[in-house]
Amino acid sequence: MKIAVGVATCGRKAILACMIDRLAAQTRRPDHLFLCPATDEDIDMERLQSAPFPVSIVSSQRGSCPQRNAIIDAAAGMDALIFFDDDFFPAANYLAETEALFEADKEIVVATGEVIRDGILGPGLTAEEADRAIEEDATPDPVPSIEAAHNAYGCNMIFRLQPILANRVYFDEALPLYAWQEDVDLCRRLRPYGKIVRFNRLRGVHLGVKMGRTSGMRLGYSQVANPLYLVKKRSVSLQWALKLMGGNVASNIVGAVNPPAYIDRRGRLQGNIIAFGHLLSGSLDPKNINRM
Repeated sequence: MKIAVGVATCGRKAILACMIDRLAAQTRRPDHLFLCPATDEDIDMERLQSAPFPVSIVSSQRGSCPQRNAIIDAAAGMDALIFFDDDFFPAANYLAETEALFEADKEIVVATGEVIRDGILGPGLTAEEADRAIEEDATPDPVPSIEAAHNAYGCNMIFRLQPILANRVYFDEALPLYAWQEDVDLCRRLRPYGKIVRFNRLRGVHLGVKMGRTSGMRLGYSQVANPLYLVKKRSVSLQWALKLMGGNVASNIVGAVNPPAYIDRRGRLQGNIIAFGHLLSGSLDPKNINRM
């Protein structure tokens, strides 16, 4: 198989360089790495010169959806495309396990792995902490378990490219900037073309780096606007959207009382309130965060 890795990046030059070092340490290296930065300053070009695989820099407008779509088009000659967040460190056998999985079952169109530790749930992890978590993984090579999944987790998701390109199923660029839940939307629209699975031998750590993320208010708006937009386009159910929205709004209400330093709960709650106001007035639209 020809396997590419794609990374849409913004404002994380140093951690992206560390992540590329982890790609170089893979037992099965990528056939190509496609990077799409938000700005020219997001990539350490000098570090790239030592990468032991071909690297291409792709251009697009800013936003995770257009940046990833540009990567999809650039990777058209590949069989599979792995999207890693710029702060996801894969275990050394991640690509080897990807190849084995996709060659064994041609019906798999999307796959995602097990996140050993996820810094998004706290203040974030350092590169050293992430490496240590991988080294200390209690089950680095578990008995293989392939489970049906609703969607891939955005920090590590693998796509078979042929169904995407043949059916023109791309990330929805109506979800701007951080594009919250764009991973769910794409996976659900690909479901008619094959299986979506979670494979426990695809392992890694999501650092959850806080820099380079959207503002609390913008994310809070997206927590309401984006799920309802996906319901309207019928890529997700209303039940799924209401459960997701309810959990996030409740967390923001509780967290706003005494918010942790690493999560802007008050900003998110403010964004929630603005979104509900727009819902009542009929002006709710994910793109409104471009004006916030």
